[in-house]
Amino acid sequence: MADPARARRLAKRITTIVASAIEYEIKDPGLVGVTITDAKVTADLHDATVYYTVMGPTLDDEPDYAAAAAALERAKGVLRTKVGAGTGVRFTPTLTFTRDVTSDTVHRMDELLARARAADADLARVRVGAKPAGEADPYRDRGSADEPSDAGGLVIRTSDGLEAENTGDDYQAED
Repeated sequence: MADPARARRLAKRITTIVASAIEYEIKDPGLVGVTITDAKVTADLHDATVYYTVMGPTLDDEPDYAAAAAALERAKGVLRTKVGAGTGVRFTPTLTFTRDVTSDTVHRMDELLARARAADADLARVRVGAKPAGEADPYRDRGSADEPSDAGGLVIRTSDGLEAENTGDDYQAED
């Protein structure tokens, strides 16, 4: 088992080597628009999974994933040779190419967030004219406005006309 830090460094180096080889050295029309996004190496450094994305010829065109996968399969041997020469490890890892679906997940999350924002906007429009159920102030005293009530025994009126708070304890200081 190799050190995890070594595996990460090797994966990063494989990403760089494969991306450079696809862009500058391998002249396969099926690899046009292929971008290498990441690589993961197993703990024993014998297998590497290389993640890729594909862009269409224009922004409006759908990418050709099947052609890109076939082109990567055709170039797998050449790419593995370049990885072996560029990394200098004892065993050159076997390469497995997997389409990176992170961008698809991002688009799906954007759609869900847009749907949630639209639902919030609809709710805000409905809420503008809404009135609360029941009274506007349910804690308002129902007694007369000029005379404070007992309000659950918290306010008491003293003999000299002042209001005092009833704290609930019956202790009275003796003078």
